[in-house]
Amino acid sequence: MTIYDSIILGIVEGITEFLPVSSTAHLVFASELLNVEQNSFTKAYEIIIQIAPIFAVVLIYFNTLIQSLELWKKLIASFIPTGIIGFLFHNIIEELFSSNSVILWMIITGLAFIVVELLFKEKDHHAKNLDSVTYKQAIGIGFIQALSLIPGVSRSGSTILGGMLIGLNRETAMNFSFLLAIPTMTIASGYIMFKEYHLLEYDHIELLAVGFIVSFIVGWLAVKSFLAIVSRFSFIPFGIYLLISAVGFYLINA
Repeated sequence: MTIYDSIILGIVEGITEFLPVSSTAHLVFASELLNVEQNSFTKAYEIIIQIAPIFAVVLIYFNTLIQSLELWKKLIASFIPTGIIGFLFHNIIEELFSSNSVILWMIITGLAFIVVELLFKEKDHHAKNLDSVTYKQAIGIGFIQALSLIPGVSRSGSTILGGMLIGLNRETAMNFSFLLAIPTMTIASGYIMFKEYHLLEYDHIELLAVGFIVSFIVGWLAVKSFLAIVSRFSFIPFGIYLLISAVGFYLINA
Protein backbone atom coordinates (compact mmCIF):
# COMPACT_ATOMS: atom_id res chain seq x y z
CA MET A 1 0.00 0.00 0.00
CA THR A 2 1.21 3.50 -0.86
CA ILE A 3 0.34 6.93 0.55
CA TYR A 4 -1.83 7.45 -2.52
CA ASP A 5 -3.72 4.22 -1.80
CA SER A 6 -4.16 5.26 1.83
CA ILE A 7 -5.63 8.61 0.80
CA ILE A 8 -8.05 7.02 -1.66
CA LEU A 9 -9.22 4.36 0.80
CA GLY A 10 -9.57 7.00 3.53
CA ILE A 11 -11.79 9.06 1.21
CA VAL A 12 -13.89 6.02 0.31
CA GLU A 13 -14.36 5.07 3.99
CA GLY A 14 -15.15 8.62 5.05
CA ILE A 15 -17.78 9.10 2.36
CA THR A 16 -19.47 5.72 2.62
CA GLU A 17 -19.46 4.95 6.37
CA PHE A 18 -22.58 7.02 7.05
CA LEU A 19 -24.12 7.13 3.62
CA PRO A 20 -26.54 4.25 3.00
CA VAL A 21 -24.32 2.59 0.40
CA SER A 22 -22.29 -0.06 2.32
CA SER A 23 -18.82 1.12 3.27
CA THR A 24 -17.57 -2.48 3.49
CA ALA A 25 -18.50 -3.17 -0.13
CA HIS A 26 -16.88 0.03 -1.36
CA LEU A 27 -13.68 -0.61 0.60
CA VAL A 28 -13.46 -4.14 -0.80
CA PHE A 29 -13.92 -3.04 -4.39
CA ALA A 30 -11.72 0.07 -4.03
CA SER A 31 -8.92 -2.16 -2.71
CA GLU A 32 -9.35 -4.48 -5.68
CA LEU A 33 -9.20 -1.59 -8.15
CA LEU A 34 -6.05 -0.26 -6.48
CA ASN A 35 -4.53 -3.76 -6.41
CA VAL A 36 -3.94 -3.40 -2.68
CA GLU A 37 -2.74 -6.72 -1.31
CA GLN A 38 -4.97 -8.16 1.42
CA ASN A 39 -2.63 -8.98 4.30
CA SER A 40 -2.40 -8.47 8.06
CA PHE A 41 -1.51 -4.78 7.66
CA THR A 42 -4.44 -3.94 5.35
CA LYS A 43 -6.83 -5.69 7.76
CA ALA A 44 -5.49 -3.56 10.62
CA TYR A 45 -5.62 -0.47 8.40
CA GLU A 46 -9.31 -1.02 7.56
CA ILE A 47 -10.20 -1.44 11.25
CA ILE A 48 -8.46 1.79 12.20
CA ILE A 49 -9.85 4.02 9.44
CA GLN A 50 -13.38 2.76 10.20
CA ILE A 51 -13.03 4.27 13.67
CA ALA A 52 -12.20 7.75 12.33
CA PRO A 53 -15.71 8.73 11.10
CA ILE A 54 -17.07 7.86 14.57
CA PHE A 55 -15.02 10.73 15.99
CA ALA A 56 -16.57 12.99 13.35
CA VAL A 57 -20.09 12.04 14.48
CA VAL A 58 -19.19 12.60 18.14
CA LEU A 59 -17.92 16.07 17.20
CA ILE A 60 -21.03 16.96 15.18
CA TYR A 61 -23.49 15.72 17.82
CA PHE A 62 -21.36 16.65 20.85
CA ASN A 63 -23.88 18.99 22.48
CA THR A 64 -26.72 16.52 21.97
CA LEU A 65 -24.69 13.67 23.47
CA ILE A 66 -23.57 15.48 26.62
CA GLN A 67 -27.05 16.84 27.38
CA SER A 68 -29.06 13.61 27.29
CA LEU A 69 -28.35 10.55 29.42
CA GLU A 70 -31.70 9.18 28.25
CA LEU A 71 -30.49 9.23 24.65
CA TRP A 72 -27.42 7.20 25.62
CA LYS A 73 -29.66 4.62 27.28
CA LYS A 74 -31.72 4.30 24.10
CA LEU A 75 -28.58 3.93 21.95
CA ILE A 76 -27.23 1.18 24.20
CA ALA A 77 -30.62 -0.57 24.20
CA SER A 78 -30.62 -0.35 20.41
CA PHE A 79 -27.12 -1.80 20.14
CA ILE A 80 -27.80 -4.86 22.32
CA PRO A 81 -29.80 -6.90 19.74
CA THR A 82 -27.13 -6.30 17.09
CA GLY A 83 -24.35 -7.17 19.51
CA ILE A 84 -25.96 -10.43 20.60
CA ILE A 85 -26.76 -11.55 17.05
CA GLY A 86 -23.29 -10.61 15.82
CA PHE A 87 -21.63 -12.51 18.66
CA LEU A 88 -23.75 -15.65 18.20
CA PHE A 89 -23.51 -15.82 14.40
CA HIS A 90 -20.05 -14.32 13.81
CA ASN A 91 -18.64 -17.41 12.08
CA ILE A 92 -21.64 -17.78 9.78
CA ILE A 93 -21.46 -14.10 8.83
CA GLU A 94 -17.76 -14.36 7.93
CA GLU A 95 -18.60 -17.13 5.44
CA LEU A 96 -20.86 -14.69 3.55
CA PHE A 97 -17.94 -12.48 2.48
CA SER A 98 -17.68 -12.80 -1.28
CA SER A 99 -17.98 -10.38 -4.18
CA ASN A 100 -21.18 -11.98 -5.50
CA SER A 101 -22.83 -11.93 -2.08
CA VAL A 102 -21.91 -8.27 -1.55
CA ILE A 103 -23.29 -7.29 -4.96
CA LEU A 104 -26.54 -9.19 -4.37
CA TRP A 105 -27.18 -7.47 -1.05
CA MET A 106 -26.33 -4.07 -2.50
CA ILE A 107 -29.06 -4.64 -5.09
CA ILE A 108 -31.54 -5.74 -2.43
CA THR A 109 -30.74 -2.69 -0.29
CA GLY A 110 -31.06 -0.35 -3.26
CA LEU A 111 -34.47 -1.76 -4.19
CA ALA A 112 -35.58 -1.52 -0.55
CA PHE A 113 -34.72 2.18 -0.45
CA ILE A 114 -36.71 2.90 -3.59
CA VAL A 115 -39.76 0.87 -2.51
CA VAL A 116 -39.86 2.26 1.04
CA GLU A 117 -39.50 5.84 -0.16
CA LEU A 118 -42.29 5.41 -2.73
CA LEU A 119 -44.63 3.95 -0.10
CA PHE A 120 -43.51 5.98 2.92
CA LYS A 121 -45.97 8.57 4.19
CA GLU A 122 -44.84 10.72 7.08
CA LYS A 123 -47.61 10.88 9.68
CA ASP A 124 -48.38 13.30 12.49
CA HIS A 125 -47.66 10.71 15.18
CA HIS A 126 -44.21 9.82 13.81
CA ALA A 127 -41.30 10.66 16.13
CA LYS A 128 -40.07 14.06 15.00
CA ASN A 129 -37.02 14.31 17.26
CA LEU A 130 -34.66 12.08 19.23
CA ASP A 131 -36.49 12.69 22.52
CA SER A 132 -39.64 11.23 20.97
CA VAL A 133 -38.01 7.89 20.09
CA THR A 134 -39.29 5.19 22.43
CA TYR A 135 -37.28 2.29 23.85
CA LYS A 136 -39.46 -0.09 21.84
CA GLN A 137 -38.56 1.74 18.64
CA ALA A 138 -34.87 1.89 19.63
CA ILE A 139 -34.74 -1.88 20.23
CA GLY A 140 -36.62 -2.49 16.98
CA ILE A 141 -34.01 -0.47 15.09
CA GLY A 142 -31.34 -2.55 16.80
CA PHE A 143 -32.82 -5.77 15.45
CA ILE A 144 -33.04 -4.26 11.98
CA GLN A 145 -29.43 -3.04 12.26
CA ALA A 146 -28.42 -6.69 12.65
CA LEU A 147 -29.13 -7.07 8.92
CA SER A 148 -26.05 -4.92 8.29
CA LEU A 149 -23.93 -7.77 9.61
CA ILE A 150 -24.51 -9.25 6.16
CA PRO A 151 -21.73 -8.01 3.82
CA GLY A 152 -23.20 -5.57 1.30
CA VAL A 153 -26.01 -4.34 3.57
CA SER A 154 -25.42 -0.77 4.67
CA ARG A 155 -25.54 -0.22 8.44
CA SER A 156 -26.82 3.33 8.07
CA GLY A 157 -29.16 2.28 5.29
CA SER A 158 -30.77 -0.53 7.28
CA THR A 159 -31.19 1.58 10.42
CA ILE A 160 -32.60 4.59 8.57
CA LEU A 161 -35.09 2.44 6.65
CA GLY A 162 -35.93 0.52 9.82
CA GLY A 163 -36.51 3.72 11.74
CA MET A 164 -38.84 5.07 9.05
CA LEU A 165 -40.78 1.81 8.95
CA ILE A 166 -41.39 1.70 12.70
CA GLY A 167 -42.52 5.27 13.22
CA LEU A 168 -39.67 7.79 12.96
CA ASN A 169 -39.75 10.60 10.45
CA ARG A 170 -36.95 10.65 7.89
CA GLU A 171 -34.72 13.18 9.64
CA THR A 172 -35.06 11.58 13.09
CA ALA A 173 -34.33 8.13 11.65
CA MET A 174 -31.21 9.53 10.05
CA ASN A 175 -30.00 11.24 13.23
CA PHE A 176 -30.64 8.13 15.34
CA SER A 177 -28.79 6.00 12.79
CA PHE A 178 -25.71 8.23 12.90
CA LEU A 179 -25.67 8.25 16.70
CA LEU A 180 -26.22 4.50 16.91
CA ALA A 181 -22.95 4.12 15.00
CA ILE A 182 -21.06 5.37 18.06
CA PRO A 183 -21.65 2.35 20.35
CA THR A 184 -22.00 -0.09 17.45
CA MET A 185 -18.80 0.75 15.58
CA THR A 186 -16.78 1.46 18.73
CA ILE A 187 -17.60 -1.88 20.33
CA ALA A 188 -17.35 -3.83 17.05
CA SER A 189 -13.99 -2.29 16.14
CA GLY A 190 -12.72 -2.70 19.70
CA TYR A 191 -13.72 -6.37 19.70
CA ILE A 192 -11.99 -7.01 16.38
CA MET A 193 -8.84 -5.19 17.51
CA PHE A 194 -8.80 -7.19 20.75
CA LYS A 195 -9.35 -10.47 18.91
CA GLU A 196 -6.91 -9.69 16.10
CA TYR A 197 -4.39 -7.61 18.03
CA HIS A 198 -1.57 -9.50 16.35
CA LEU A 199 -2.54 -7.76 13.09
CA LEU A 200 -1.74 -4.34 14.50
CA GLU A 201 1.79 -3.96 13.30
CA TYR A 202 2.80 -0.33 12.98
CA ASP A 203 5.66 -0.73 10.53
CA HIS A 204 3.98 1.86 8.30
CA ILE A 205 2.55 4.27 10.85
CA GLU A 206 2.40 7.07 8.25
CA LEU A 207 -0.09 5.07 6.16
CA LEU A 208 -2.33 4.51 9.18
CA ALA A 209 -2.11 8.19 10.17
CA VAL A 210 -2.92 9.46 6.66
CA GLY A 211 -5.85 7.07 6.26
CA PHE A 212 -7.25 7.96 9.69
CA ILE A 213 -7.01 11.73 9.19
CA VAL A 214 -8.46 11.63 5.67
CA SER A 215 -11.30 9.34 6.78
CA PHE A 216 -12.10 11.67 9.71
CA ILE A 217 -12.19 14.84 7.61
CA VAL A 218 -14.16 13.31 4.74
CA GLY A 219 -16.52 11.59 7.20
CA TRP A 220 -17.27 14.92 8.89
CA LEU A 221 -17.98 16.58 5.54
CA ALA A 222 -20.11 13.63 4.39
CA VAL A 223 -22.33 13.65 7.49
CA LYS A 224 -22.82 17.43 7.37
CA SER A 225 -23.67 17.27 3.66
CA PHE A 226 -25.94 14.26 4.10
CA LEU A 227 -27.92 15.99 6.85
CA ALA A 228 -28.47 19.02 4.61
CA ILE A 229 -29.41 17.03 1.50
CA VAL A 230 -31.77 14.42 2.97
CA SER A 231 -33.71 17.00 4.97
CA ARG A 232 -34.90 18.31 1.59
CA PHE A 233 -34.86 15.21 -0.62
CA SER A 234 -35.52 11.48 -0.39
CA PHE A 235 -33.29 8.39 -0.32
CA ILE A 236 -34.31 7.27 -3.81
CA PRO A 237 -31.06 8.60 -5.40
CA PHE A 238 -29.08 6.42 -2.99
CA GLY A 239 -31.18 3.41 -3.98
CA ILE A 240 -30.49 4.10 -7.65
CA TYR A 241 -26.79 4.59 -6.90
CA LEU A 242 -26.63 1.21 -5.15
CA LEU A 243 -28.18 -0.52 -8.15
CA ILE A 244 -25.83 1.18 -10.61
CA SER A 245 -22.72 0.60 -8.48
CA ALA A 246 -23.66 -3.06 -7.92
CA VAL A 247 -23.84 -3.56 -11.68
CA GLY A 248 -20.54 -1.71 -12.09
CA PHE A 249 -18.84 -3.87 -9.46
CA TYR A 250 -20.21 -6.99 -11.13
CA LEU A 251 -18.81 -5.96 -14.53
CA ILE A 252 -15.43 -5.15 -12.98
CA ASN A 253 -15.25 -8.59 -11.40
CA ALA A 254 -16.73 -10.47 -14.36
